[in-house]
Amino acid sequence: MRVSRLLYPLFLLAAPAFAAQPIDGTWITQDGRAQVTIGPCAGAAAAARCGRISRILAPTPDGPPRDSRNPNKALRDRPIQGLRVLSGFTDRGSDWRGRIYSPEEGKTYRSILKLRPDGRLGVKGCVAIFCQSQTWRRAR
Repeated sequence: MRVSRLLYPLFLLAAPAFAAQPIDGTWITQDGRAQVTIGPCAGAAAAARCGRISRILAPTPDGPPRDSRNPNKALRDRPIQGLRVLSGFTDRGSDWRGRIYSPEEGKTYRSILKLRPDGRLGVKGCVAIFCQSQTWRRAR
């Protein structure tokens, strides 16, 4: 019994620390229309991650795309470049969980981000138990 008490701290050191893979960086959305840059959230806990549309890759003939479907009428004329679309993502061990805003729909969803073994980012947006998934790739 005495030996096992002495070895117990060694088992704690040997236990793996479960943390999600880092997701910071610039990603190209599945449709290839925008780049999203993920990093620490301004003014939030150091571990929280947020993402902004850092570049529009598919310009429109009417000029820069706007947040025209935002439920807040006062925000509908703002350009989506620079818009925060990922907010409050925290490391949950095997993935990151937070909120994702879709300017195309003007809606915010629960979201899960997970770095895949192939280096791509799995992006899932959910309402209740229904989810839609995308795969984003790193920008070069």
